Amino acid sequence: MDEVDRLVRAWARERPDLDTAPLQVLSRVTRLARHLDRARRRAFATHELATWEFDVLSALRRSGEPYELSPGRLLREMLVTSGTMTNRVDRLVERGLVERRQDPADRRGVLVRLTPAGRSLVDDALGALLGSEHELLAGLPATDRDQLAALLRVVVAPLDAGAPGRPG
Repeated sequence: MDEVDRLVRAWARERPDLDTAPLQVLSRVTRLARHLDRARRRAFATHELATWEFDVLSALRRSGEPYELSPGRLLREMLVTSGTMTNRVDRLVERGLVERRQDPADRRGVLVRLTPAGRSLVDDALGALLGSEHELLAGLPATDRDQLAALLRVVVAPLDAGAPGRPG
């Protein structure tokens, strides 16, 4: 018995007219998300990064050489407003983690590029994050992790496809 089992049992007792089955899965997902958020914050804090900073830097890092994206592409990746993205890029520029440069394909355009310091920092933070995430999943054999990932994909993919700012 875990906390979710106790919660579901109490609701079933108090509201036997309702099907509480979704709570068995989604309450555990919510609890896992809280644990993951704490682990992420700890991993990033050791590298003096906020979660949003890691998200921007990792989007640039995943883009491949030369590790640069347009602000519009970053907006789509982060699902934030243009004002928020401008503020975030400004703060990362101040820290020397990214730089802005003119887009050679569009003289009016700007590209945001990961600096060597930004690349090193995001690589180190990713290593710390993955260490934490491996610990969270340590109790599951690899085949169970693969199965869980596949099942969660079935639930999450249609939700992501319908998310604002996402095609689909």
